Amino acid sequence: MSPASNSRELRQVVHSISLGTHLSMEEDIHLRVRLRFGVFELDPRAGELRKHGLRVRLQEQPFQLLAMLLEHPGEVVTREELQKKLWPADTFVDFDHGLNKAINKIREALSDSADSPRFVETVARRGYRFLAEVKVADSAPVRSPDLATEPDPTAEVRDRPDVSEKRALPKRLLPSLAGKISAFALLLLMVFLVAWKLHSWNRPSPVIRSLAVLPLESLSSDASQDYFADGMTDELISDLGQISALRVISRTSVMAYKHSRKPLPQIARELNVDAVVEGTVLRSGDQVRITAQLIEASADKHLWSQSYQGELRDTLALQNRVASAVADQIRINVNPQEQAALKSVKVVNPQAYESFLKGRYFWNKRTADGLKVALAYFNQAIDEDPKYAPAYSGLADTNALLGDWQYAVMTPKEALPKAKAAAIRALELDGALGEAHNSLAFCLDGFDWDFDAAGKEFRRAIELNPSYATAHHWYAWHLSLLGRYEEAIAEMRKAENLDPLSLIINADLAELLVLAHSYDESIRQSRKTIEMDPNFALAHNQLAQAYLQKHMHDEAVAELQKAAQLSGGSPTVMANLARAYVASGERGEAVKLLNDLKKRSSPVSSHASEIAVIYAALGDTDQAMNWIEKGYEERFNPGVLLRPGFDSLRSDPRFQDLVRRIGLPR
Repeated sequence: MSPASNSRELRQVVHSISLGTHLSMEEDIHLRVRLRFGVFELDPRAGELRKHGLRVRLQEQPFQLLAMLLEHPGEVVTREELQKKLWPADTFVDFDHGLNKAINKIREALSDSADSPRFVETVARRGYRFLAEVKVADSAPVRSPDLATEPDPTAEVRDRPDVSEKRALPKRLLPSLAGKISAFALLLLMVFLVAWKLHSWNRPSPVIRSLAVLPLESLSSDASQDYFADGMTDELISDLGQISALRVISRTSVMAYKHSRKPLPQIARELNVDAVVEGTVLRSGDQVRITAQLIEASADKHLWSQSYQGELRDTLALQNRVASAVADQIRINVNPQEQAALKSVKVVNPQAYESFLKGRYFWNKRTADGLKVALAYFNQAIDEDPKYAPAYSGLADTNALLGDWQYAVMTPKEALPKAKAAAIRALELDGALGEAHNSLAFCLDGFDWDFDAAGKEFRRAIELNPSYATAHHWYAWHLSLLGRYEEAIAEMRKAENLDPLSLIINADLAELLVLAHSYDESIRQSRKTIEMDPNFALAHNQLAQAYLQKHMHDEAVAELQKAAQLSGGSPTVMANLARAYVASGERGEAVKLLNDLKKRSSPVSSHASEIAVIYAALGDTDQAMNWIEKGYEERFNPGVLLRPGFDSLRSDPRFQDLVRRIGLPR
């Protein structure tokens, strides 16, 4: 390596260890040490704050502010000084709000109080003072001139000549000698830094094959702006999810850690990932700044951080830059197609993009009311930019769920053709949009009953976004329709691996295990889901299905009664409860539930499949087939025919003819 290269690398090392502010050499060297106060320790070089040795999460700007206060313990650091170093003149943020929020973050991390401060004191109209004693780790206290009122006894000893020597050094030589020693110490430090850098080159890079993008934190004081930070999180997950060699945890699971104070290593263990990305989003008018950092989970080690700033219309390009930087840092294998996707420059209509983010925000609530609001926002996004493909994809997903049996806001005949049309339009505008391929596949499977075309669309969706858990989830049900249960379970486990905290994926895995006659394994899976959320009705419903197959009738009734209460009388749950009543000899209770479902039947949702299940349990095959035919005419999702409640009808020629007409294997 040339001397010029050595010098350049040394400057880079010195810069990387400093806080990034303009410091003198003496200040820069001072900040390379670890600072200790109370039970806390701050390492400016690693960018870490620890308590009792455990890392405390603190965003970049609050961390830098704390480090600056620690440089001047006992002294007032004025707001003007903080603004000059941490909020330069070209920063487009409300300084007062940003500073107050950063101070609050510091106090939260230190468990401090503004009213009775132990660490950070507010000095009215001036600034802030750090109160606690600050020490260099394993060394003597670092004190401000105001606090250093006691003479340091060690200083006197250091300055005193060694009386054991026969001759003391002449006083005129002391300054020269001290200068030489200081220069030598600085030289040693520089040699150490270069050696450390060379050693770091020889160390193997951490192997990162999986990561989680934790919910980006909004720096806005307006809680109604949460949708924007959540949307940025979704988009970053989607961008990184395109890398086939990387497992990226899905939105549902990472959102469980929003505002969480859990240590990062614990979060990584719970999600089974090698690394995490965390950061902040700040929006001010038409300006956006994204700050992200990459942390190796096992060592809780900061690997990289960077801020990106631009206009709202350039947000997607900023996100691509973050995703590309993360891919570069973890040295993951990215194929040419994925590289092109990450580096493509996307410009979006700001108004359409904002409406789209609001639509996804409400869609992710997965409630009937939330879906209705999402529908309005996606349509608004399309009005604002008729060529914005993701808005059509969102519209497709919303219509698909509005016609699903869980929400039943629309009939399948009304909802799914709209969903299909929106998905096709999205693909006309952007054929590489994996989510739109998945939306189209759902419609082809559940409404058109075109299983060959649906399979191709599902596989294309997964090819474009291998970490898209919903694609694996829905593809698993596609495979089950074809009777390929072993493959279906494997695909559902992939979805679970990508979204481990998703209740619906965990519950659906239990249902697939019942269909595959793995009843004991299904019971274990349902119990695991119930541990995650005891109030999730579908988990109790699926557990009851396994109990019924094992002839554990009393246990099934108890679980279904609980599911009925938690779901508010879901028709599917009530039909299964009626089955359980019949199995336990309480036919009268089953008939009551049957009559109640028939009264609840409406043009929007006739509950034909559920009513047919009860008739089948009661042994009335003719009525069961009549209601199944009604469901067929309404274009029900053919997946309902896989349920164990129809096992008694499978040998009936009428049932076999229905299966043939739908196109399912017999």
